[in-house]
Amino acid sequence: MSTNCPRVPPPSYDNIIANGDVMGGYKTDDSEEEKDVEKIVTIGTIRDESNHGTESPTCHDSVDRSPIVFRSRDFDELQTTDPLLPRNGDIELSLKGDSAIVTYEYDLPRPSRAQGTPEASPERETWGKKLDFLLSVIGFAVDLGNVWRFPYICFKNGGGAFLVPYFLMLIFLGLPLFYMELALGQYHKCGALKIWANLCPMFTGVGFAICLVATYVGMYYNTIIAWAVFYMFASFRSEVPWSRCNNEWNSPDCISAADGFNRSLVTNNSVPAALEYFRNYVLEFHRSPGIGDIGAVKPTLCLCLLAVMVIIYFSLWRGIKSSGKAVWITATVPYIVLLVLLVRGCMLPGAKDGIRYYVTPQWERLLDIAVWLDAAAQIFFSLGPGFGTLLALSSYNKFNNNCYMDAMVTASINCFTSLLAGFVVFAVLGYMAHIQNSNVEALALQGPGLVFFVYPEAIATLDLSVFWAIIFFVLLITLGLDSTFGGLESVITAFCDISPTLAKRRELFVLAVVVYCFLGGIPTTTYGGQYVITLMDTHAAPVALIFICFIEAIAVNWFYGVQRFSNDIERMLGFQPGLYWKVCWVAICPSFLFILFVLSIVAYSGLTLENYVFPTWAEVVGWLITCSSLVCIPAYIVYMFITVPGNVKQKLEKMIKPLPHPLDLPRHGALSGMEQPTPTDVTTINESRDDPV
Repeated sequence: MSTNCPRVPPPSYDNIIANGDVMGGYKTDDSEEEKDVEKIVTIGTIRDESNHGTESPTCHDSVDRSPIVFRSRDFDELQTTDPLLPRNGDIELSLKGDSAIVTYEYDLPRPSRAQGTPEASPERETWGKKLDFLLSVIGFAVDLGNVWRFPYICFKNGGGAFLVPYFLMLIFLGLPLFYMELALGQYHKCGALKIWANLCPMFTGVGFAICLVATYVGMYYNTIIAWAVFYMFASFRSEVPWSRCNNEWNSPDCISAADGFNRSLVTNNSVPAALEYFRNYVLEFHRSPGIGDIGAVKPTLCLCLLAVMVIIYFSLWRGIKSSGKAVWITATVPYIVLLVLLVRGCMLPGAKDGIRYYVTPQWERLLDIAVWLDAAAQIFFSLGPGFGTLLALSSYNKFNNNCYMDAMVTASINCFTSLLAGFVVFAVLGYMAHIQNSNVEALALQGPGLVFFVYPEAIATLDLSVFWAIIFFVLLITLGLDSTFGGLESVITAFCDISPTLAKRRELFVLAVVVYCFLGGIPTTTYGGQYVITLMDTHAAPVALIFICFIEAIAVNWFYGVQRFSNDIERMLGFQPGLYWKVCWVAICPSFLFILFVLSIVAYSGLTLENYVFPTWAEVVGWLITCSSLVCIPAYIVYMFITVPGNVKQKLEKMIKPLPHPLDLPRHGALSGMEQPTPTDVTTINESRDDPV
């Protein structure tokens, strides 16, 4: 190096460019202020590639190669801007004119018909087949509620007339929320926690609330699947065990449709054999006086719950590679079984009376506001927005996947399944009414009663009852497993997105989540477990999910902006959502959800289970469970307001300002065929930063 060469200091620069993509508007110089920073991260050194400040190759080494430094908080922010930025390893910086260029390697995608973008970060999986995703979403949306809740709600609210408010609520509430969550997950490629940094950071508490609700549901919902497992194994004998009244668990008041009975001898104290089997043998419900004394754990039920948890673990531990294969069984078997049961049910005497009762419209019921509220609640809980599952599952899609058609198809299949299940259930209820010389209205029960003793009672009267019992409980098991896969996947994806360590050790993290839910579910396997399930089923999810979806709709469409969200969809699909979708997202969905939330609280009349009334302290515990998830939302807002630096205005701006998506940043040759602007063409982002580095 010539001794006459002038020493050129490293220039300040306005933009960091990663393979031509603007990453931020950070500046640095050699001012004394830089030395006052407590923590400085060195991320690279300057390497001269342009003979900056020299006219001769002999002066090539005259450029000061002192490290470029960044404040750590700014470097963290830089990392989160580009999902492709390496988290480990060397990142080189070099001079190009007045700009510092970050150079690192990653595979570039092919241009899309909408607007090119990386389809996923290198670490993120994608569905092996489109059908894996569709079956996973269908399996999540179609659950036990389609079999036991929809037929009862439809029957209670006017039969065929109920379909009018049901489909209206599908069009204006369920479908828009379903489409919104699929689009959000697919565009931002992350789950329920990380996505809020991309939408409106102060609502990150919504993600934590979703995770809490999902784990609460996992603690009791899997026990209902365990009941079905118990019944299935109990059916492997020459005769189903609930068909007779000569067992040790039966009382003198037992009656059996399979044995035949004289209707005139039936009294108000008579109890069907299947009901006594469920209460006195499966649950041993009589051994617990109430929620205050739930008794010991019943070993057989606990083992069945453990078996369910083992299935869940090995279906989720490898991510979508394992769950995507499991749903080929758990999502398709229910339809085969439903069709088989429908054909068999329609051949039974009295079946047509049950179906007629199911579909006959009572138009006067449409004037009852409760019918419309039931329709809204049924659609909302049937499609399942708010659980974070739709966000998680769609985040593994390819960027240009047609999530609009996915929403249409899966929502339609979900509604079709509910209607199909209604025909299956009421055909059998009509048969039960026929053999008991009763009417359908006296038999139509909601919840576990319908599938764990009314339907089994009918199965016991059929030829080949063992076969029909086994396939019926296989139906319940597969319906339940699909939904619990989706619910827990939302938790797993959410935390793996924000922690690379958990993502690398997914098998252990899934094990921890499954063990946590198993331990939390042990009280539901006690003799008084049904009291616990009733409390959790009432308070863990329904009210909380409605409020979560209300906040989600507000955050996405009011804070993030419905037009910005529509632009995101256009980038994926090549077309803007229509006016109908935008009006639903901005006004109709938030309004309906807020009304549902208020009425859910106002209409609360305490907890009951058959003739048992829960004590006040149990109701207080229930509301504490509800609030434990909801409090995450305001708590995080307060936390962020306290910890974010700046004055009040600056705090609020940072709390609502989303991180830029890679597509929102100017593109500079990342895709073939695009123009390569010079560094001076680049516009900086984050220009309003208080103290740029």
